[in-house]
Amino acid sequence: MYTLPELEPLRDFDAIAVLTSGGDSPGMNPAVRGVVRAALNQGISVYGIQKGYSGLLAGDLRLMTSSSVRNIVQRGGTILKSDRCEAFKQPENRRTAVQILKDKGIQGLVVIGGDGSLTGAHCLAEESDLAVVGLPGTIDNDIFGTDDTIGFDTAVNTALDAIDKIRDTASSHERHFLVEVMGRNSGFLATHVGIAAGAEMVVVPEYEVHIEQLGQQLSESRRSGKGSSGIIVVAEGRDPGLTYRLAEQLRQQGEDPRVCILGHIQRGGQPSGHDRVLASSLGAMAVSYLLAGYSDIMVGVDAGGIVEVPLDSVIRYRKGLDPHLFELALLLHK
Repeated sequence: MYTLPELEPLRDFDAIAVLTSGGDSPGMNPAVRGVVRAALNQGISVYGIQKGYSGLLAGDLRLMTSSSVRNIVQRGGTILKSDRCEAFKQPENRRTAVQILKDKGIQGLVVIGGDGSLTGAHCLAEESDLAVVGLPGTIDNDIFGTDDTIGFDTAVNTALDAIDKIRDTASSHERHFLVEVMGRNSGFLATHVGIAAGAEMVVVPEYEVHIEQLGQQLSESRRSGKGSSGIIVVAEGRDPGLTYRLAEQLRQQGEDPRVCILGHIQRGGQPSGHDRVLASSLGAMAVSYLLAGYSDIMVGVDAGGIVEVPLDSVIRYRKGLDPHLFELALLLHK
């Protein structure tokens, strides 16, 4: 599925560590397995850090074996646990973390997570001589420099499964349902789900929603016989309660919509085959990049090939929603 680069080993490692950080995403376990198995096959010891950067600061590092990652590819979440660590934003705490790793003889670190986690990885690489490689693990698919992120495909399919069931009720009661998916700052998930679900409308943070126009479109669909029921996919957005506010505004225009918040159900569940292959490939390649002398990079996907992206660019730039894809989502409901 992916084109893997051939990298020449340039340095040796006695031990590396791997952690998962921030919001969990389906596929983190296959990624961890990829790192562990690839490193062990090169004679490198691997430590699993529990609960992300919080566990690193607490010194909760556990030596892993091949058996440690047996039968985990089908499991959602992360066996290493995860956390959001505000303390890691302080330079003195990062210095403590580096010393903890060095005391264990660890020379390299693989960080699996979203933009906040990769920011922490970049800081570690800049402030120490540790070799640090990041992997994009988030259901939002909003990481710059990679076409795909670990967990995105599974989250899309989880939302689709729920929407397919909701549509049965919408049709039976001739109502519209506003289905909220995750995406505080990004509409990738909502747009893909909207297209795949055949939604009547998609609302994303990148584009302003005109509620009057939306209400008129729903009324016109009912009058023209196109349908008196349907699905409107809404990204949660930056302000809590957006979907309920949209529903209330539609009621004021004579509609009678219902709201369904999918919430954290999108983070859980068995990773899809796509995410298992993606995560396994990225995890194994992270070790190859470390051995090839790379540091301060993220390993991602570009046009079907595994590539390295400077972490400085990853955290500096924002991956934008393809406007043509969003236009397609709007076009197909007309």
